[in-house]
Amino acid sequence: QVQLVESGGGLVQPGGSLSLSCAAPGSIFSIYNLGWYRQVPGKQRELVATATSGGTTIYAGSVKGRFTISRDNAKSTVYLQMNRLKPENTAVYYCNARRPITDTQYWGQGTQVTVAS
Repeated sequence: QVQLVESGGGLVQPGGSLSLSCAAPGSIFSIYNLGWYRQVPGKQRELVATATSGGTTIYAGSVKGRFTISRDNAKSTVYLQMNRLKPENTAVYYCNARRPITDTQYWGQGTQVTVAS
């Protein structure tokens, strides 16, 4: 069983910043696309950002220019830097690892991000 270990998250005021990290096993890190999704109660989980194994990054339109996803190959860790946070960014954020072609995927346990005054 592949484990994705997330850290970060918490409570931040509007306009503030938070950083999430997700450690993946080295055996999958280099060949899997890594991404962050979020979910609020009553809604479907949605993509926030993805960093492919080839180095391409993809962002949801609502976070483009404020969030940055990056991969550290040496540490087998993917990060999500979130700046200028808004209350509507409040959600549980999940790390995802997805293998191209086979579509095998794994999820982290989720970490709560709350943006409130």
